[in-house]
Amino acid sequence: MTHVALLRGINVGGKNILPMKDLAAIFEAAGCAEVRTYIQSGNVIFSAPAAVARKLPDQVTKAIEMRFGYRIPVIVRTSDELARAIRDNPFLKTGTDERAKADEAPLHIYFLADLPGAAAVAGLDATRSAPDVFHVKGREIYLHLPNGMARTKLTNAYFDSKLKTVSTARNWATVQKLFEMMQEGRE
Repeated sequence: MTHVALLRGINVGGKNILPMKDLAAIFEAAGCAEVRTYIQSGNVIFSAPAAVARKLPDQVTKAIEMRFGYRIPVIVRTSDELARAIRDNPFLKTGTDERAKADEAPLHIYFLADLPGAAAVAGLDATRSAPDVFHVKGREIYLHLPNGMARTKLTNAYFDSKLKTVSTARNWATVQKLFEMMQEGRE
């Protein structure tokens, strides 16, 4: 089964630098096959049985901490789960109009490690960062951020504390590219 692992806090420069070849080796050592990375921000596509994938977030987090000295959250989705996340985006405009594609630039998704409780979701402040808007569905938070991710108050820290879980964000173009890469070779 094809999966994607989304690591939070991996950077090209600055703090938490983790070479992608080293990251791929960690996944291979954990029992994954067909390991590929996408850009230097902690996106790993791999094949593994469900039992291996379930243990992977803790294994990879521990391996990175032992080797590099920092603790990185890891969130895993199957190709079906990523397809559902794409399909369920309430902010997605459909059609072939090129303006619709331009409207995708402010779209992001926070992927959650755990399903948040209904009371926690209801307690989120919808006006926290206007004009930014969000929608929680299952283990995803869909965001429309007209001023960009750098200016929003809808941060990992906010959602993690309110929903009592761990999250990591990806922009819409990255989500689509990851899904495309997961489909390669399945035809």
